[in-house]
Amino acid sequence: MDEEYEVIVLGTGLKECILSGLLSVDGVKVIHMDRNDYYGGESTSLYLNQLWKKFRGEEKAPEHLGASRDYNVDMMPKFMMGNGKLVRTLIHTDVTKYLSFKAVDGSYVFVKGKVQKVPVTPMEAMKSNLMGIFEKRRAGKFFGYVQDYDEKDPKTHNGMDLTKLTTKELIAKFGLDDNTIDFIGHAIALHTNDEHLHQPALDTVMRMKLYAESLARFQGSSPYIYPLYGLGELPQAFARLSAVYGGTYMLNKPDCTVEFDEEGKVTGVTSEGETAKCKKVVCDPSYLPNKVNKIGRVARAIAIMSHPIPNTNDSHSVQVIIPQKQLARKSDMYVFCCSYSHNVAPKGKFIAFVSTDAETDNPQTELKAGIDLLGPVDEIFFDMYDRYEPVNEPASDNCFISTSYDATTHFETTVADVLNMYTLITGKQQLDLSVDLSAASAAEE
Repeated sequence: MDEEYEVIVLGTGLKECILSGLLSVDGVKVIHMDRNDYYGGESTSLYLNQLWKKFRGEEKAPEHLGASRDYNVDMMPKFMMGNGKLVRTLIHTDVTKYLSFKAVDGSYVFVKGKVQKVPVTPMEAMKSNLMGIFEKRRAGKFFGYVQDYDEKDPKTHNGMDLTKLTTKELIAKFGLDDNTIDFIGHAIALHTNDEHLHQPALDTVMRMKLYAESLARFQGSSPYIYPLYGLGELPQAFARLSAVYGGTYMLNKPDCTVEFDEEGKVTGVTSEGETAKCKKVVCDPSYLPNKVNKIGRVARAIAIMSHPIPNTNDSHSVQVIIPQKQLARKSDMYVFCCSYSHNVAPKGKFIAFVSTDAETDNPQTELKAGIDLLGPVDEIFFDMYDRYEPVNEPASDNCFISTSYDATTHFETTVADVLNMYTLITGKQQLDLSVDLSAASAAEE
């Protein structure tokens, strides 16, 4: 290990593995280390017995739940937008050849005490039970405006400058009511709070367009896709990518200590008496705890069930977003469900998660509104974890630290963090996700 590398990556969470893969593709000399003997870090997937040991402290789960290895329970469950940045990153890096995906059955929102399908087109808006007949017409006009909007074509702007007009001002022009504004902002544009209402409307409109494009891309009943066998496959796929481009991987490396010079700049990483020298370190917050601040906690429940979530059209995979206002909370609540149809559970079994930014120390009480949507459960586990964000200056110490995973059940915020880190690490303005490396390599051949 006594060699010099440009970048040492610590931790094999999804963010770190994506960055390791992207940097290796760029020709950067990378070594990737993890104190664990498995890939995934905090975003790993667990067999049933591993889940049982983690939450119940027992070696084996009850036999009536099925074979342990038929379960792949994600610890950070998230769906991917069909045309979102993560899918485009997978295509750009040709990682798709290591993975198989399947569309997610449903996208729902909890409004006015009911679980309702999220409408995204003028046609769907007219059929939706979310709105009365006059509101449907107004919403249909708004969706039509968003559908036709082209940032480069002023004729589609209707005389409005969305870089100056706030989301609230734009929506006011269409006269939509608070419940409609709620599901548009949280279940379509996927904002995590209401700050977007006072910010330029362009971001919300582009997010809505992404949702519609993702829906169209796979022509399913939701804009989301999810890998067969769960998200645990993703870090390993990016690890393979890094290895193909010359990256080195070392698991089960205990006590990884980041070394610094007198000026506070990173010089390498020491483990088991050996030091690998480097110019930069990329890691999750657990490797440099003195360079991060706690920014909150996530409360979550993990449920094993023998049925789909009620009122979701028997969807075997589904997301339900509960906007903050619907529960008089400061943050949204997310319900995620997957099942044997994505090979994450035995036949007839469903895995559901309920998560939110914790506002109390009691997850059982705090998550009740989401758990109530699940119907009867076979088993349920409760958990809370802390979230951290970096407070260091990467330009001063050459340490690039990811932010802890949030409570959302979609990947948009996760990938935004990865791409921002990529820019900081490389100094490149932006990763060009329009380049398909598989197509490029095929052309070279």
